[in-house]
Amino acid sequence: MWGSANDPVSCIACGDSVERSDAREYDKHGDRWDRDGKEFEHLCKPCFRDLTKHARDGLEDTLEAAGAGRVGDDEFLARFLAETTEEPPGRE
Repeated sequence: MWGSANDPVSCIACGDSVERSDAREYDKHGDRWDRDGKEFEHLCKPCFRDLTKHARDGLEDTLEAAGAGRVGDDEFLARFLAETTEEPPGRE
C-alpha cells in the first residue's frame, strides 16, 4: 500500500531523506492521480517547487530516442537538444 505519512522517503533530485508528509509524489508519466499499480518516487518540497511543470507528452519516447542510459552525457544532450528544439511538423 502507500505507507505512513511519517515513513522516510528519498528525494530523487537531491537525495535528502524526508518524512513522506514533507515530500511530494512524482509520477514520470505526469499522472499522479491514476494510482493503479504504481509506486511513486518522491521530491522534497524545495525540489518540487523548482520542478518545471510542463506537459510530458512524449517525453519518455524522446529520452529513449536520444539514448538515455545508453550513450555518454555529451552525446545524449546533443541528441536530446536536437529532438526538442526542432520545429514541430506542419508548423511554419
